[in-house]
Amino acid sequence: MRFKLIISALAATLALGVSNHANAQASSLDDLLRLVEEGRARDSAEARERIREFEAQRGEQERLLQEARQRQSREESRSENLESTYGDNEETILGLRQDLREALGDLQELFGVVTLVSGDAASQFETSLTSIQYPERRDFLLRMGDRVGEDSRIATVRDIERLWYELQREATELGRVVRMPLEVIAADGERETRNVVRVGAFNLVADGKYLEWDSGTGNISELVRQPSESRYINSTSRLVNSDSGFTPFALDPTRGQILSLLIEQPTIVERIQQGAEIGYLIIALGILALLLAIERLITLSIISSKVTRQLKNPGEPDSGNPLGRVLKVYHDNKGVDTDTLELKLGEAIIRETPKLQRFLLFLKIISVVAPLMGLLGTVTGMIQTFQAITLFGTGDPTLMAGGISQALVTTVLGLAVAIPTVLLHTVVAGRSKRVTQVLQEQSAGLIADHSEAQNNRAKGGGAA
Repeated sequence: MRFKLIISALAATLALGVSNHANAQASSLDDLLRLVEEGRARDSAEARERIREFEAQRGEQERLLQEARQRQSREESRSENLESTYGDNEETILGLRQDLREALGDLQELFGVVTLVSGDAASQFETSLTSIQYPERRDFLLRMGDRVGEDSRIATVRDIERLWYELQREATELGRVVRMPLEVIAADGERETRNVVRVGAFNLVADGKYLEWDSGTGNISELVRQPSESRYINSTSRLVNSDSGFTPFALDPTRGQILSLLIEQPTIVERIQQGAEIGYLIIALGILALLLAIERLITLSIISSKVTRQLKNPGEPDSGNPLGRVLKVYHDNKGVDTDTLELKLGEAIIRETPKLQRFLLFLKIISVVAPLMGLLGTVTGMIQTFQAITLFGTGDPTLMAGGISQALVTTVLGLAVAIPTVLLHTVVAGRSKRVTQVLQEQSAGLIADHSEAQNNRAKGGGAA
């Protein structure tokens, strides 16, 4: 029973395998055997047909193979002939070059110099502002350098004269100031035609601003950032508006290097911004100190003038000034004894002193606190610098520039506020002390006169 099952499974498998050759399927072992026989016969017929076709084409394949071998032989022979001809030509070229060098003699050195000068001139003219007017000369110099550099080509007299002319023209243009209309790219990206002034090969200016020229693209653009000092901008305006004569102009002989350094210098506002919050606070203290000092100077000047007028008329005290109020105390207490008068006058001077010394303590505090805050900003900036070094290392100095700038700027701001504040405090304190001294002198004189008058009365009464 098991054998029959195995035979049935095998029959089914073989039936599926030959299903591509016959549409019918085997239903028994006899049918399977018949289908296998038919498939084998068909495969044998196809194989015999392929063999006949291959034998029929064997002669053609052998003929093609023979032709390929003959063509290979011919090409190899031709290659050997070309190699021989190439070697002969190399020897001929070497001989001709040697003959050319011998024939040239001293001219060989001349042509070498011409090649060197042409190459140097081409590289220099490429970045020269004069190339804006004469763009074709660089191509000539490059072609000439390449041509003269070859042994088979010789520079003509016309070429050498043209090279001489271009060098002389460049030297002449270095000393000329030329005005020409050119397309300029403004700072906002707009293109417009302006009257551009070229100062030799050093600077381009237009409408009171410096320009830059890109030799790669040929574009002329306005510098996004101009020098901060007005004298440079004013010199460009004078040059653009000048028609003749001599005009002072801020020339950059380095062809842009000094100008780039001037542009990179921060303005006063930018330096203040580098100080950050501490810098702003120091400036606020400085402004406050200045306002207080101005108020004190004006007030003390007015008081001093009133006291001076009161000195000229001590008999009529005016309550509108400190000395008048002190004199009024004296006139109101003439009948008291000397000690009591002295105390009352001292009290009057003490009442006037705070008004005269008002805000002086604030000025002194600001003069002390400002440099301390500058030191605080210095420490804060150095902390930021060390943090940048810790995170990014010391490879890029720009990462440390912010902290160093804050450290230095806050120190400068602190000293810039403290030094004038100390001077202002000294001036204001001096004026206050002068007024106080006048009050004390007048008070001492009044007490002396009162004491002398009492002594005279006492002596007169005793004599009577």
